[in-house]
Amino acid sequence: MSSKAHKAPSPGIDKATFCRTCAKFPTGVTIVTVLDAEGSPHGMTASSFTSVSLDPPLVLVCVDHRATVLQHLRRSHHLAINVLSEGQHDLSAHFARRGQDRFDGVEWYAGREGVPLIPGALASLECRMHRMVDVGDHAILIAEVLGVSHREGRPLVYYGSGYHKLDGVNGG
Repeated sequence: MSSKAHKAPSPGIDKATFCRTCAKFPTGVTIVTVLDAEGSPHGMTASSFTSVSLDPPLVLVCVDHRATVLQHLRRSHHLAINVLSEGQHDLSAHFARRGQDRFDGVEWYAGREGVPLIPGALASLECRMHRMVDVGDHAILIAEVLGVSHREGRPLVYYGSGYHKLDGVNGG
């Protein structure tokens, strides 16, 4: 007999339950942007964003394999992450819709590397692709931050499958 404990196989986790559980963690909301080979802008709403390292400055964002913007991210050397302010929930919803030109009617300006930056964003990070790892049904993009900007204000927060505002935050 072995003294090692045998692990019972873990039961499958229901996707809806998993999503509702993850929705208990509040996140900020970002729009990830990139230019295609012809110079046209593409983007998507993403809440799975975090800093990874200070030296070098690295961030990551997770992108569903079904997202059409992923093909452009795979081919590009640069991308931007725009952290949305609390008044930009309509913009977030717009960039979350499938099957449309997400930049149609949306104002933007080019950053140092040409990547689309969103006016009014609370913060913008211009990045160079460092590494992309396919894991499960998503790609994890790790990017080196080349430039940053930010302004005073409050972030757009996503929690419990809806947008929220922070209370009692001085915006600093």
